[in-house]
Amino acid sequence: MTEPVTYFWIAVAAIILLVDLWAIVSVFRSDKRDATKAMWALLLLALPVVGLAIWGGLGPRGIKRGTGPSSPEHSKG
Repeated sequence: MTEPVTYFWIAVAAIILLVDLWAIVSVFRSDKRDATKAMWALLLLALPVVGLAIWGGLGPRGIKRGTGPSSPEHSKG
């Protein structure tokens, strides 16, 4: 395998890893039950690419109260 192709696949793998980590953090910041959060995290870890596709369509992305910005000034337009 040539060197540029190797670097390309390393970059793709790193991007998938970062997006998976972001998705897992998003799942744990949601207001779903702990069992649901664990199921989504396991799916994302076991099937990184397919799990991301499923999470993108069906997964929890809401942020529960108390985990976002706390300053009222932050929310002003």
